[in-house]
Amino acid sequence: MGAYNEVYLQEIVETQGDLFENISDYVPGIDVKNFIETYMSGKTRSYIDQAKAYVCTMDAEQLWEYFQRGESFSPKKGNSIGGFIPNWIGQFYAYFQWYYSMPSKEVVKLLPVDFMIAGYRGLHDLDLELAVRKVGEQCEASDRIS
Repeated sequence: MGAYNEVYLQEIVETQGDLFENISDYVPGIDVKNFIETYMSGKTRSYIDQAKAYVCTMDAEQLWEYFQRGESFSPKKGNSIGGFIPNWIGQFYAYFQWYYSMPSKEVVKLLPVDFMIAGYRGLHDLDLELAVRKVGEQCEASDRIS
């Protein structure tokens, strides 16, 4: 279990949550859903999947700047998700990726942002690991992950 050394895990989980929550502050009017999908499928997040220390130890703002430069990302105008939901999605995705040792681009395909928004109400009060395990068990039961 675990895609990389657990030493990085908590920092990555918190930073990704902060990034997803604060992206609307960095880029007012950004389509948050599009950003999350693009970020999770991009090179920057894949470097975190591989535990590249330089990227894993960045704070949310540094990570945003690195992502924007490295991915040539052009933000789309759109809606924010609102409230704590983006933070929770960021934390959930980071922990799920680590726990199941799968590429982040596969996590966002398996668990689309709309699914995460819909599942927030029933999952966000659970301990993060428990929420990840519950969703993962459902995916395993339906042969979506092995």
